[in-house]
Amino acid sequence: MKRSRFTTGLIATLLLCNMAYAQKYPHLAETPPMGWSSWNIFQVSIDENTIKEVADAMVTSGLCEAGYTYLNLDDGWQATQRDESGNLQADSEKFPSGIKSLIDYIHYKGLKFGIYSCAGPQTCAGYPGSRGYEYQDARQFANWGVDFLKYDWCHTKNIVAQEAYSTMSKALEAAKRPILFSMCEWGQNEPWKWGKEIAHMWRTTGDIWLSFNDTIQPFAFKTYSVLQIIDLQHGLRHYAGPGHWNDLDMLEVGNGLTENEDRAHFTMWCMLASPLILGNDVRQMSESTKKILLNTEVIDIDQDPLCIPGFRHMTDGELEFWFKPLSHDEWAFCILNRSTKEREYIIEWQDFNLYDTIAKKSLNFTDDTYTLRNLWTHKAEGDTQKNKKITIPGNDVILYRLSVK
Repeated sequence: MKRSRFTTGLIATLLLCNMAYAQKYPHLAETPPMGWSSWNIFQVSIDENTIKEVADAMVTSGLCEAGYTYLNLDDGWQATQRDESGNLQADSEKFPSGIKSLIDYIHYKGLKFGIYSCAGPQTCAGYPGSRGYEYQDARQFANWGVDFLKYDWCHTKNIVAQEAYSTMSKALEAAKRPILFSMCEWGQNEPWKWGKEIAHMWRTTGDIWLSFNDTIQPFAFKTYSVLQIIDLQHGLRHYAGPGHWNDLDMLEVGNGLTENEDRAHFTMWCMLASPLILGNDVRQMSESTKKILLNTEVIDIDQDPLCIPGFRHMTDGELEFWFKPLSHDEWAFCILNRSTKEREYIIEWQDFNLYDTIAKKSLNFTDDTYTLRNLWTHKAEGDTQKNKKITIPGNDVILYRLSVK
């Protein structure tokens, strides 16, 4: 029986209504989201002029053109109390023109605007949270023109994570504005197992701190170094994909690590298909920081449309060998040196034949020859017909793009 256009349209509408929030708006995160957040560098010391300067710098530096489109206010933008109607309001000293005016400025610059709230009654910094105000806050965010919501997990004793995040997800749906929903639940309740229908991304660990490999805890709450966060991604790659991503937390590139560590940090976030949310002061970046953050060849690994995170294939002492399947039968091949010492290595390609069960793709160096493109030197380095001798600096990486010859 032939359906009428009305019937077909009605069915499509009903199906859309029955879909979960994140599945209604998968286009918001078809590839891992990219942007900047205020927390790592400024914490709660943020204000209107600083954020406008950051927006200006994101445009003039080329970050926006490279794909970093979200400018996100983290904790500390709020007044200490809601207004007489129960609405969240900005700190009038920090943001005298108000949030709506700031968002208009951000949008005028061609950027998208993100805001922060928390599933508890208070945020991590002690400002009003959204517990009990989810629908009211979601409406206000939508009315302001917010494009991204980071939703934290402080002061949540006796609150069930899946229910709390589902409530805000439904509130965002009711507000009828497509807002990318980022769950910052720290991985405590395995959000990768239930977050796909609720949010577009979810944190897999607690907060990153400015360390490449230290295990010292500098804060009262548990924090993680770059290498610790990488290790905690084991077994999670099959949960990520278009519209739903494992979030390894904001980047510390440009905040004080060595150039080698910054390069390795950025590379591994790309290999694992993490959202790339910058955490440095983009108004004053060194040339080495710019070269890392604006390396579009490496960004392309993160943003590859096949949308499958990479995996560690094997180790050799402190060396780790990672692969990420890419579109067009290409692969990213990364060698991570976790040691502080330089290491020489001879790549015997046949040792790396593999089959990826998630991508359902083989990498066969016995039968196929691949060209090598070094994505950090931007140079071709021959092919895989012969063994290759390489030197990997300490706390650094070598990153190749492999293409069938």
